[in-house]
Amino acid sequence: MRKYFSEYIAAVLAALESEETDFAALKGELSVKIAFMQHERLIHLLVTILFALLLFLCLIAFFVSEVMGMLAAALLMLALLIPYIAHYYFLENGVQKLYRLYDSVCKKA
Repeated sequence: MRKYFSEYIAAVLAALESEETDFAALKGELSVKIAFMQHERLIHLLVTILFALLLFLCLIAFFVSEVMGMLAAALLMLALLIPYIAHYYFLENGVQKLYRLYDSVCKKA
């Protein structure tokens, strides 16, 4: 996803610099890509929230029952949560870049 997203942003930046770009078509394509990326961002937000809730539930269960298995489960949730947060951060910033690119395309269209 990172490679695809970065390559698409680079392609849009190159199209903005080109003299032969059909900005109306680019605007429509960019609008569709923004919608796809917003959907991707929403799904990753929901998964990130789920893992954060599971982490806290495992921690609460550990503190209440003192079963070491709950601590292991909490560590597993933390190990999964950190990459999810990093990926969500990338998606959020990428969608914000697409918004700015869309504004630039609208000015040129």
